[in-house]
Amino acid sequence: MTSGIVEAVNAARAERRPVATLTWLDTGVMGLIAPDEIPGHRLEIELREAFRSGKSKAVTQDGREAFLNIYLPAPRLIVIGAVHITQALAVLAPVCGFALSVIDPRSGFATAERFAGVDLVVEWPDDAFTSRPLDPFTAVAAVSHDPGIDDPALIAALEAGCFYVGALGSRRSHERRLERLQAAGLSAEMLGRIRAPIGLDIAASTPQEIAVSILAQIIAALRRPGGDNASRARVQPGGRGDACLVEG
Repeated sequence: MTSGIVEAVNAARAERRPVATLTWLDTGVMGLIAPDEIPGHRLEIELREAFRSGKSKAVTQDGREAFLNIYLPAPRLIVIGAVHITQALAVLAPVCGFALSVIDPRSGFATAERFAGVDLVVEWPDDAFTSRPLDPFTAVAAVSHDPGIDDPALIAALEAGCFYVGALGSRRSHERRLERLQAAGLSAEMLGRIRAPIGLDIAASTPQEIAVSILAQIIAALRRPGGDNASRARVQPGGRGDACLVEG
């Protein structure tokens, strides 16, 4: 790998941009490929699959062998709300390989004593996202149970294409949330991406159990993209561009 390619890969990783290197084994020639360069590439199918899976692989084209090295940003979990569930997630998420940030403007909840060693941001979500931009390799879990805090974060996460967007609350509270977000201009398709009530249904009752159910759902979304995108309270297109709620 040449110094120029090493620098380009390191720059992409620092900026949380996915990138690949393609090395032709017969010549040793290596090139750098970004996702926006895939359309029309002679290895388009192989590149799309490699970027989707995140797995490096050997490929063959017209009898020539090459190797694709895939470099994806590390998965990140941003939790909105410094609550008891978040304290449990702060322990579990790093063990599972997630870089964790906790955002909550309420200084009484977001304290260093409650979240020692955690990237704790005592700001409103919109302000916090300025220094921590959202991206498709980020999961966002909104658990503050305060619409003034959770709703802006959910909107930003959906617009950024985060691979997971979840929100705490009952089905009824989620129905009201969907009504607010629809009024804010979000489409039925975007609203349907919210996992709510958040977490896998394992009959969790304690904050620790709820944290396990949330993290398991996030891992499933990361490892099986598109496998379970619907909210339990789903949104379907209604008449004249409106949305209607359908219980799952």
